[in-house]
Amino acid sequence: MLISAIGASMIWPFLMIYISERLDSPLTVNASLISLNSIAGLISSLIAGPIIDRLGRKRVMVVSLLTNALGFVLLSRAQSLAAFALLMVLQGASNPLYRVGADAMIADLIPENKRIDAYSRMRLSNNLGVAIGPALGGFLASVSYTIAFYGAAGGLFLYGFLVAIGAKETLPKLLPSLRPSENPADKGWGGYKAVLQDWRFLRFALILVLPQISAAILWVLLGVYTKMHFGISEKLYGWIPVTNASMVVLFQLAVTAVSRRYPPLIALAVGSLLYGLGVGSVALGQGFWGFWISMVIVTVGEMILVPTSSTYVANLAPTDRRGRYMSLYSLTWIVASGIGPLAGGFLNDAFGALAMWIGGGVAGVLAAVAFLWEWKAKPAVGSLA
Repeated sequence: MLISAIGASMIWPFLMIYISERLDSPLTVNASLISLNSIAGLISSLIAGPIIDRLGRKRVMVVSLLTNALGFVLLSRAQSLAAFALLMVLQGASNPLYRVGADAMIADLIPENKRIDAYSRMRLSNNLGVAIGPALGGFLASVSYTIAFYGAAGGLFLYGFLVAIGAKETLPKLLPSLRPSENPADKGWGGYKAVLQDWRFLRFALILVLPQISAAILWVLLGVYTKMHFGISEKLYGWIPVTNASMVVLFQLAVTAVSRRYPPLIALAVGSLLYGLGVGSVALGQGFWGFWISMVIVTVGEMILVPTSSTYVANLAPTDRRGRYMSLYSLTWIVASGIGPLAGGFLNDAFGALAMWIGGGVAGVLAAVAFLWEWKAKPAVGSLA
């Protein structure tokens, strides 16, 4: 994961800059490419859940990683809106396959009372890669985006190869009475009927989209915003996502040790509030250090929200439906990635650049209120301690 995270994070923070420099289109049009990516991911996630629950985690993860590597190679050669659109669909369709498989694999391997620690350590590994990737990618992109794209592809290919030859399949061997093919609840709506009847999970998923919209606006649009309005280069901007990743590497385990003491929905409310405050504060920034502080605030929220939400879902999911629960859980990120940049681009074009940061801030605050309401209305999954 460390290898692939270095590769993928070399490109993603600069993707909107790359697209904007090659296409003479409004920001709303360019941001819609991210929405295409998310729509493809949404469809892919729905298909991935039942496949992963029946055929296993490993093969799907390998296909995802290798397809992503190919997509980065082809993106380095794209010149038209149609080419970018096609490749963003390819990337979007392959991305969730790895995430759903990996999240289900962790839930297979780790006992319930230790899952929040496991998800925290996985994030630490991923973010160590993200700490290195943007700094390296910003330097390479300032020289040649082609080199940066090929570096990203190389990292993903190497990780896919390592998973293919070294990973073990973890799909649980269920008792006959629990096998999906013999479970009546798994026969409706493509195997999702039982999941979609879990109202506690559905409410949680809908609320979780809101802080992720805040995050999507920040991650996709901050780079192009800082360059267009403040002249901050890719090389300098790269240190802002590096700060995010470095904080996770240094402080994730300490933050988790504190957040696990509280009910999950309280922790999620605090994390969402910090997302909203951090993204909203970008509107006040006037230079590199102002935007850096905004990222610091968002990162603290992220360290609370992400492992807590993964653990919450893993603990809710029955053993024979983990893939499907994780699949719908991953859709919250995908839906937010589709809505966030498009909404941010629209607010920018219609009302001015500051409007997208205010809108992202409001989404995070609303999520905090909704999680608190959910906590007061009905007890959630028990303590993560």
